[in-house]
Amino acid sequence: MRLSIFFLLSILIFSCKNPKTENTISGKEDVEDTIVTSNDSIKDFREFKVLDSKYMNVSELWQPFENDLKDFTEATYNDLKPLILEVDIPTLQKHISEGKLSYELLTKFYLYRIRKFDRENTLSLNSVISLNLNVISEANHRDIEFLLYGKINHPINGMPILLKDNINASGMPTTAGAVALQNNKTEDAFIVKQLKNQGAIILGKANLSEWAYFFCGDCPSGYSAIGGQTLNPYGRRIIDTGGSSSGSGVAVAANFCVAAVGSETSGSILSPSSQNSVVGLKPTIGLLSRSGIVPISSTLDTPGPMTKNVIDNAILLDAMFGFDEKDSKSISTKWGKSFYYGSFSVIENLEHRRFGAFKRLLEDSLYDQAISDLKSKGAIIIEVEEEKTDLPDFLRLLNLDMKTDLPIYLSNYAGNDVMIESVQDVIDFNKKDSLNSMPYGQKLFEGIVADNATDKAFQNIKNTLKTNGRSFYDKPMKKHNLDGFLSINNYHAGFAAVAEYPAITVPMGYTEKGVPKGLTFISKPLFEIGLLHWAYIYEQVSKKRKMPENYN
Repeated sequence: MRLSIFFLLSILIFSCKNPKTENTISGKEDVEDTIVTSNDSIKDFREFKVLDSKYMNVSELWQPFENDLKDFTEATYNDLKPLILEVDIPTLQKHISEGKLSYELLTKFYLYRIRKFDRENTLSLNSVISLNLNVISEANHRDIEFLLYGKINHPINGMPILLKDNINASGMPTTAGAVALQNNKTEDAFIVKQLKNQGAIILGKANLSEWAYFFCGDCPSGYSAIGGQTLNPYGRRIIDTGGSSSGSGVAVAANFCVAAVGSETSGSILSPSSQNSVVGLKPTIGLLSRSGIVPISSTLDTPGPMTKNVIDNAILLDAMFGFDEKDSKSISTKWGKSFYYGSFSVIENLEHRRFGAFKRLLEDSLYDQAISDLKSKGAIIIEVEEEKTDLPDFLRLLNLDMKTDLPIYLSNYAGNDVMIESVQDVIDFNKKDSLNSMPYGQKLFEGIVADNATDKAFQNIKNTLKTNGRSFYDKPMKKHNLDGFLSINNYHAGFAAVAEYPAITVPMGYTEKGVPKGLTFISKPLFEIGLLHWAYIYEQVSKKRKMPENYN
């Protein structure tokens, strides 16, 4: 489905791609997106202009790890599977404390698995775009620290994490999937510094929809010139990956890392998380710093955790939050260490919690079952009608923000080898080799350059969108005394984006065609702890996530 159609049917969710039309929201699935055929290779090359990256050399990617991995055999890999696959962070740390596992072995396991599945084979997913050359030595250092001191400061310590490749990290280029940023060597983004301060290991970078899916307009989710076409492990070449944090969602689903960090403007975490049966949290804007992240919109952008389970999501969020004076929207909180993950052991039920369920979604059997599961834990469900609410000039907000925000990033956070300074420079750069740099065109970038507004008009756009977005939720919330809302996938991501409300999606099951879906909780700003608790209770009662069967 083309973005222009999606724009009209799905409330302007530009930084992600929901592969369903408005009709499918009520449970009718797009046949082209979901039917698995035995002749998928023919289907694939009709659908994708480009599959593999023209800018990645796989042998060069793995050459630095040859010596370190030469003694890591298939037998070793198989022995470690029960200790690592689908295992949450607290259990991994328990295995390490008991001597069953080490941070170095954990890291080598993921490297081996990425090499085994991710590129240039019949199961390739094209989810990883680059690797940290020092990752094994860093893991070994964590092991030595643990042997010397016998304790860790944070459960994220020693955990190999992938970053969406619009997040700056030293030792690896930050490309946003674009050829123009191929040599963008940077310092660490603020959230990366936070992760490293807590002992996390940056495993590498994940592929993404190029420029966070605000570039081509007519390209598939998960495509970038640098990373190639990311594919969904639940229906390779068949099921949409969602975007723009496509590689992050796919890599987590396929167990290529403990967890990943994505980013969202409107749906870019919720969409790939739900499409790949993982947990994705879009936090309140400003809870996590955006400094050192390639932007779309300083008004709406936020990074967020993407994980296989809720407890890991809470741990990763906890390791990243903190006040950043360089981010104009950064929120100063008084919350201390373990705020987000420390209270899970006392969570029991949802008694007295009131959730709004959108009536038109009740035709979806998975959604209906999810509601039954929530009721079994004491939740009160109120059926609500969606009030018709417009989000006027949503596209213009993104256009006008990116026209300003991208030059700021390029000036303040990009590497010295980057020669571009503006959106227009990117357009001109791509025209020099359009076949490789922009096989699907660059329509959205051209729209950015063509758009203009006075400061007053721009502020009015932002004010109207925020007012309308909050009204969409606040009216039924006040009328029915609701704690939050229940949605599917990223269906209401646009309203949550402009309202600046947080949301979390949790695996809800699979359609008859095997397409993953997520149950999405939405609530008011800075209520992430509540969202995580609700999501955890639902996860424990439903237990819907399954590994993609070809990647066991």
